[in-house]
Amino acid sequence: MTHPLTDTDRARVAAAVTHAELSSAGEIVTIITPRSDIYRDVALGWSAFVALLALAALELAPDFYIALVDRVLGLWASDWSPRAVLGLALTVATLKFLGMLALMAWFPLRLWLTPGPVKAARVHARALTCFRVGAQSRTTGRTGILIYLSLAEHRAEIIADEAIAAKVSPEVWGDAMHAMLGHLRQGHVADGMIAAVEQVGAVLALHFPRADDDINELPDRLIEV
Repeated sequence: MTHPLTDTDRARVAAAVTHAELSSAGEIVTIITPRSDIYRDVALGWSAFVALLALAALELAPDFYIALVDRVLGLWASDWSPRAVLGLALTVATLKFLGMLALMAWFPLRLWLTPGPVKAARVHARALTCFRVGAQSRTTGRTGILIYLSLAEHRAEIIADEAIAAKVSPEVWGDAMHAMLGHLRQGHVADGMIAAVEQVGAVLALHFPRADDDINELPDRLIEV
């Protein structure tokens, strides 16, 4: 997936960050990513589940499936030994596993079959990693804040550094998230990010007004990972 952003969009987001920081000592970091995880374990999990489902079906109706194999192979009601039955089970399970794994190579299907809580946890974990690398404890007053958007999952995170978190509860960022998601639902990614920046900037200006000697400690540009 490519970012649906133009150079003009990137410049607009950076300008919004610069403007928001003019009124506060906060440092806003914006990050956008096409996806937060590739969910390879989910693909393996579904493939194993389908293989086990095939084995369960074979166990519940062995006569039906053995007769089906006889017809497909043109056999005359052959006498299946226990070893042959086990071989059939292994073959079916392997084919089902590989077939589902091949289907799950298509990322949209893999993402669709990933449970919502799993996607939410992966997005949060990736956002937290980005925050620790790009914003946490990187400002003098520990006033960094990350606005993180993961496109494939349609999820966003706002994570604040220690000084901000001590004064502003996480629920306060709900307005910024609502403003962002409203634009994202219409496919306006840059507008969504700008709306979130403006809302976050307003909160920071209230709790952390800019001092005369304040300097810009973190980049204003939109970071794409």
